[in-house]
Amino acid sequence: MRIEDLKTYEIEEHRFLKDINTDAYLLRHIKTGARVALMPNDEENKVFYIGFRTPPKDSTGVAHIVEHTVLCGSDKYPIKDPFVELCKGSLNTFLNAMTYPDKTVYPVASCNDFDFKNLMDVYLDAVLHPNIYKEEKIFRQEGWHYEMENADDDLKINGVVYSEMKGAFSDPDDIVERQIMNSVFPDTPYGVESGGDPDVIPELTYEDFLNFHQRFYHPSNSYIFLYGNCDMAERLDYIDREYLSHYDILSVDSEIKSQKPFASMKESVIEYPITENDDDKDKTYLNLTFCHGDYNDKELPIVLRAFEYAFSGNPAAPLRKALLEAGIGNEVYASSDCSLKQNLFGFYSKGANKEDKDKFLEIIRTEFDRILKEGFDKKTLLAFLVREEFKYREADFGRIPKGLTYGLDLLDSWLYDDTKAFYHVESLDTYKFLKEAVETDYFEKKLKEFFVDNNHCIFCMGVPVKGLTLKKEKELADKLSEIKSGLSADEIEKIVKDTIELREYQESEDRKEDLEKIPMLKREDLEKEAKPFKNSKHTLTINGGRNLDLWQHEYFTNGVSYFRMLFDITDLSDDMLFDLSLLKTVMGLVDTTEHTYGKLYNEIFLKTGGIRPGIIVSPNCKDANNLRVFFELKARCFEESTEDAVKLMKEMFLCSDYSDTDRLREILLETRAGMQASFQSAGHQTASGRAMSKLSKQGWISERIGGIRYLDDLTELLDHYEEQKASLPGRLQKVLEKIDVWGYVSYKVFNPATGKVYKVSEEQLNIESSGILYDENYLRYVTLLSKIKNETAGGLLSSLS
Repeated sequence: MRIEDLKTYEIEEHRFLKDINTDAYLLRHIKTGARVALMPNDEENKVFYIGFRTPPKDSTGVAHIVEHTVLCGSDKYPIKDPFVELCKGSLNTFLNAMTYPDKTVYPVASCNDFDFKNLMDVYLDAVLHPNIYKEEKIFRQEGWHYEMENADDDLKINGVVYSEMKGAFSDPDDIVERQIMNSVFPDTPYGVESGGDPDVIPELTYEDFLNFHQRFYHPSNSYIFLYGNCDMAERLDYIDREYLSHYDILSVDSEIKSQKPFASMKESVIEYPITENDDDKDKTYLNLTFCHGDYNDKELPIVLRAFEYAFSGNPAAPLRKALLEAGIGNEVYASSDCSLKQNLFGFYSKGANKEDKDKFLEIIRTEFDRILKEGFDKKTLLAFLVREEFKYREADFGRIPKGLTYGLDLLDSWLYDDTKAFYHVESLDTYKFLKEAVETDYFEKKLKEFFVDNNHCIFCMGVPVKGLTLKKEKELADKLSEIKSGLSADEIEKIVKDTIELREYQESEDRKEDLEKIPMLKREDLEKEAKPFKNSKHTLTINGGRNLDLWQHEYFTNGVSYFRMLFDITDLSDDMLFDLSLLKTVMGLVDTTEHTYGKLYNEIFLKTGGIRPGIIVSPNCKDANNLRVFFELKARCFEESTEDAVKLMKEMFLCSDYSDTDRLREILLETRAGMQASFQSAGHQTASGRAMSKLSKQGWISERIGGIRYLDDLTELLDHYEEQKASLPGRLQKVLEKIDVWGYVSYKVFNPATGKVYKVSEEQLNIESSGILYDENYLRYVTLLSKIKNETAGGLLSSLS
């Protein structure tokens, strides 16, 4: 069956998206009006999602609570937590659900066909046929409920979303970001908190909760997406037969309204908690955010990201330098958000003080005036655009499946205009246009339009308040005490009874026959043969007559070459680990003998997709304490820039100048601020790393170079910087000299001309997925494997003198 043969769907658009090498269909389910987007291609990692436009009208968190509750059992799969059971027999590569300010999305991904179908079915039944109508305890468990185990207890509020949002409302970054969005969009769904405000969540009733699901979780309000190598027609036929055909079309008013522009800048102040022992000096957040344009402007998202880079994204950005030199904060950055109906751009200074407000605004306005008079640095803009195009072509999204990223990108326009599903997915022509526009005054005109002539902006200040958490907890306790005092004996007895029944429900076991309904992969569903490695072995003779093994196998890289160099530093003394991490932090961000750090940064992104230093701790799989430590330098570039990339790597490693201690302090202050924010937002990972430091050598080293111990050492250095700064350049140079530049250099290099990868024998290094090349002259004679002629080990080698 072909997609064109389906009678239950109407094809609204069909075209080939050449930029991402995939076919694309936009369809409409005839009976319900459900929107469908397809991207059939050869990608083994298949992706599906169903999403709904879910604009909230208040801050009760109903959209967030519905997201949680629909995953707690359904008609076909009535157990309390089907996804925990499902994961026991699944090979999924992604399984999650996300509540956004204006939408809720349920995506899954898998490389196994049977698994993919199972995941799709469990999710479709969950969102369309959830158990929330049958079991009110699901709402109380996931949303909120009053809690007392006996009549003499204090009245409490509990619930998964309620507790989660109490945590979110204690994080300073989240508090400030939430205040900004609510203040910029006061008359739209973005003016309330879709995740839920803990002070407001208890206002949500069970009836309003059910009405929200009944209203918005209807196929007529849905967005369905399929990507990858699967039988699209079969999948669509199944979705219609099992789900969509049972519904009729419904008129759902879920339109996202636009915010009318402000006549003048508005101001907002939000408090956030610090402990009584904390000093409130240098802890104020300053922000200036602008709103302009909407999803219809195809170039603007990239232009705004270019502004981010020009204002703060590169180390020598004038605005960033001006704010830091004025002592306004220890972390300065700009950030844009084009995932909403209207676009946002904000300037941030963290670690500032309230009295810095006027100077903060003055410096930003002065920078606008300077740019309008002198223009942007063209090389800076071009470096950014080259980097972004590189990332776009590479399509490496880490742990997130490529298809899911494309699918979520669709919603940046599709959610607001049914005809523009693929509007922001193809970007190569946009990059081409913008790179040419750098030579004109295009970016300066955009700056004037977005910032200078735009009154739709807000100044937001996040102010630290000692004891605010204790104050709020007391206010809540007093409020609950007052509520309890107004309850009758029968009402108190009901709360106690409900508390006990909810706990019994949570602790009860699912019926065996219900557990067996969860689809599990069977042995026969798995591929019986592992995919073979298409390796061929060659012998490579390098300078000095030494022979090395060279392995070759096919690998498509879309025109990108990769380098990875590893220097063995296992024997580095423990007392030098802190300085080693400092070296990794500052390398590439300081002047070299060839470039200032700002120009070096631009050169790197003009000619590569990035060069990054790092530290790798690699244990033996049979003995965790038998490990090796490597200093890493890795880069990626287009094939024609291979030689430039290697020269820049050499310059970073051998020609960096660490004598500018003021510059070093700037880098380290930003590093500390970033780590502090990261630790607060990911406390579980921080605690886990701390615990692991007591269990293994690997954990101990990781803690010294990037955990709480490193942060403590960094803080100690910065607190006594004046006494220690004179010795710092020498300490960094000493570590650099200890790195075994005469020893092992690891390579993995892809040849985009043939789509093949070369790597030197892993056996010589004894760590997985890394080759090794012994080069007596370090980078004096660099073997560029992507330049080997005729695909043989005996071909010509390019070298650098």
